[in-house]
Amino acid sequence: MAVAVEQSCYTLINLPSDSEPPNEMQLKIDLEKGDTKTKIEALKKTIQLIASGERLPGLLMTIIRFVLPLQDHTIKKLLLIFWEIVPKTTPDGKLLQEMILVCDSYRKDLQHPNEFLRGSTLRFLCKLKEPELLEPLMPAIRSCLEHRHSYVRRNAVLAIFTIYRNFEFLIPDAPELIATFLEGEQDMSCKRNAFLMLLHADQDRALAYLASCLDQVTSFGDILQLVIVELIYKVCHANPSERARFIRCIYNLLNSTSPAVRYEAAGTLVTLSSAPTAIKAAASCYVELIVKESDNNVKLIVLDRLVALKESPAHERVLQDLVMDILRVLASPDLEVRKKTLNLALDLVSSRNIEEMVLVLRKEVAKTHNIVEHEDTGKYRQLLVRTLHACCIKFPDVAATVIPVLIEFLSDTNELAATDVLVFVREAIQKFESLRPLIIERLLDAFPTIKSVKVHRAALWILGEYAATTEDIQAVMNQVRQTLGEVPLVEDELRRAAGERPEEEPGVQVPVQKLVTSDGTYATQSAFNTTCISKKGETRPPLRQYLLDGDFFISAALGTTLAKLALRYSELEGDALKRNRFSAEAMLVLASMLHLGKSACVGAGLPAKAMTNDDADRLWLCLRVLSERSPPVATVFIESSRRALSLMLAAKAEEEASSQKAKEKPGAVVQPDDPVQFLQLWSTRDPAGNENVFDLALSQAVAGGPRAGPGAGAGPGAGGRAGGVAAAAGDPALVSRLNKVTQLTGFSDPVYAEAYVHVNQYDIVLDVLVVNQTGDTLQNCTLELATLGDLKLVEKPQPVVLAPRDFCNIKANVKVASTENGIIFGNIVYDVSGAVSDRNVVVLNDIHIDIMDYIVPASCTDSEFRQMWAEFEWENKVSVNTTLTDLHEYLRHLLRSTNMKCLTPEKALSGQCGFMAANMYARSIFGEDALANLSIEKPFNKPDAPVTGHIRIRAKSQGMALSLGDKINMTQKGPRPTSGA
Repeated sequence: MAVAVEQSCYTLINLPSDSEPPNEMQLKIDLEKGDTKTKIEALKKTIQLIASGERLPGLLMTIIRFVLPLQDHTIKKLLLIFWEIVPKTTPDGKLLQEMILVCDSYRKDLQHPNEFLRGSTLRFLCKLKEPELLEPLMPAIRSCLEHRHSYVRRNAVLAIFTIYRNFEFLIPDAPELIATFLEGEQDMSCKRNAFLMLLHADQDRALAYLASCLDQVTSFGDILQLVIVELIYKVCHANPSERARFIRCIYNLLNSTSPAVRYEAAGTLVTLSSAPTAIKAAASCYVELIVKESDNNVKLIVLDRLVALKESPAHERVLQDLVMDILRVLASPDLEVRKKTLNLALDLVSSRNIEEMVLVLRKEVAKTHNIVEHEDTGKYRQLLVRTLHACCIKFPDVAATVIPVLIEFLSDTNELAATDVLVFVREAIQKFESLRPLIIERLLDAFPTIKSVKVHRAALWILGEYAATTEDIQAVMNQVRQTLGEVPLVEDELRRAAGERPEEEPGVQVPVQKLVTSDGTYATQSAFNTTCISKKGETRPPLRQYLLDGDFFISAALGTTLAKLALRYSELEGDALKRNRFSAEAMLVLASMLHLGKSACVGAGLPAKAMTNDDADRLWLCLRVLSERSPPVATVFIESSRRALSLMLAAKAEEEASSQKAKEKPGAVVQPDDPVQFLQLWSTRDPAGNENVFDLALSQAVAGGPRAGPGAGAGPGAGGRAGGVAAAAGDPALVSRLNKVTQLTGFSDPVYAEAYVHVNQYDIVLDVLVVNQTGDTLQNCTLELATLGDLKLVEKPQPVVLAPRDFCNIKANVKVASTENGIIFGNIVYDVSGAVSDRNVVVLNDIHIDIMDYIVPASCTDSEFRQMWAEFEWENKVSVNTTLTDLHEYLRHLLRSTNMKCLTPEKALSGQCGFMAANMYARSIFGEDALANLSIEKPFNKPDAPVTGHIRIRAKSQGMALSLGDKINMTQKGPRPTSGA
């Protein structure tokens, strides 16, 4: 409520954009002689002018005389804003005499019968920085602790807390006063503010109160429970012996009615105890939060906490027992939540619960067939297929139960899910020899129901490669003949086009239309009419339909499959008659497809698109192989494909193992001559704790002492952060931090400034060091910033006062919304103490935000890459312009510069040749995808010639494609020199 009140106050001063700024005399007249409405408008304009930097000293007394005595609530609200921003001191720092009158008005408002005016005034007093104004008001502030309304009491606690923290001498007995107030208070919001003050001002009193009501914590409000959790966390970290005293309270708060309290209590419990019962209780609490919360962002945040718990080996063993509870999260409709849940469950599953997990996933597969088709349904099926695939590879014992379920996906309309199933089947049939008969049987059953030509091609390859018995080979041939139809194909299609009734084809039913009269009996119909009707709705077998549609690439795949089957059948079958009959049947099918491809565009009913030369050459080759039966060629057809698949799967497993090893945190290796780290020498300025004073001194000694640079005599300017940290050039962590420091002004400017840019996902924190290099006091020194690109300044930095040769740190937060290059620019504005001239301005250098801070390498399958490449509409083609002469070196440099991952296998890029093509992929933290295709070449006869070619970038957004292209143009000249150079 307090925040809402404050925001409502600031909405009062919004003025129309077309209003002209009035002069000071006109404002003075309106404030003196205008009615209430006129005075309100004049006061709004005055506040807006002062907030934008104007000085209106002549209006202060006018407002005190003619506006301050009014009792209108709107004017009271505006006056609180006015007194907050108006200068209250003279140029030499002394309090203005007029503020004594204002102080008396504060006192009257603190005694006003209206509780809103009292509470608003108390909130305003929290922002005052002048103890001279606060001292006369202390009795009135104390009396507000006994007001009948909770809004006044809780703001009185906040005011006392702020005054005690800033000016302790004004109210030295504040902790004792608030402790007494806390014991008799009943309102939860007041108790929360009071307990929060004791937490920061006097922890002993806060602990004493908590100990007195430890059994009643579960009945408190959620706002007070959150503060109690914070206190327990701080106390137990500072004094571990107190854990046993308060850990039971944390356990009880896991059952709180507030989700926020349960979340904080679970996080605190994990940090305080590593016992299996504590970890299990916290993880169960996280799972319940994910299941019950409707906000997908909350689900993702809590899932991240579970993933972080998994990183510890001790915690991972506990979480393995909760896999089935974690799978309850799959009830969420959000695809990203489901994806993260499946990945987490796959990492945690063990041999004890793999069968239960497979049962749950099979039920989820069944659900996707029963629900209405949604945009993400197909993608969810694909996720389930990949998870079951990983489960089977990780635990081969469940493969026999999973394979029949997955093969049902081959008839799915979602081509991606069916393709993933075949990828799994291909790997399973290669690795699990005992399951090959089962896979062949199920694949033959599902073959006629496949709806995609790509899936049919892959299924043909698997059947041709792994049909190892004469019965299986004959079954595959029968299935091919059924799905191809009557041969020869051309003669059969010409008969159909001529109107002749085709012979009954195996596996294809001619639809018969039944005519029913009004009384429900069947009507008589002519056989000629039946034939005509059936011709209109005539359907052809799937393989023949592909050929008639002009997709002859499947004929090449079918030709290779038939050649393999015929060669293997000849090795297994001892009867020469059967061998010749099988080979003749295979050659008839090959010749029939070849004839159909060459007869395109000749007559009605034939394909409108001719067969390509590549497909025709493959069919001619298969015919020649079957006619000549050369042993070396037969070895290539029968053995080489399987050997290539084995090598590919081994390379894939090796790549996954290396990526998994890279994710693992390396153990701490301590050498005998490493310096001893003393706790007392650790710096407290760095919250990350990675700047060690002892290491810094040692590295400075090795480097020959601090490096002197320009501005070193200016205190903590260039010599403070840049010089001191640069001296430790031997420390990579310090060097990386130094690279993020941007100099904003020159060393000869009156105000020196430099910024440390810290990028944290969606936020950019600018820590700006401002140094007064003059002998004057700088009043209202303000850092004014603006942004270009998809950046947004969260809040304006507050003005500061800089003494001569003094310095300070100003922080500014910038929100990032998309992956684009951004620019932050601005200036520093200040007034010189005692001067009457206009404000002084120092223009700052631009801060360029690098797109690489938001891009991370990512992986995707070849089919996903091709699909995204076809969908993304923005393309940026960058020409290669480099001095590098080696193709592999340029590729490595490009990957380092763009944070992209090369999807092309390393073995495919090995060797030396005159050209190279590779696919790359990266993903931003905002979920944006970036694809790149590298095509480069180098002449063989010119060893010193640079690499030439181009890089094509595709992205969903224009900014992503352009920014990545600009980054490549800037960095492709050659490797950037290291910082040490």
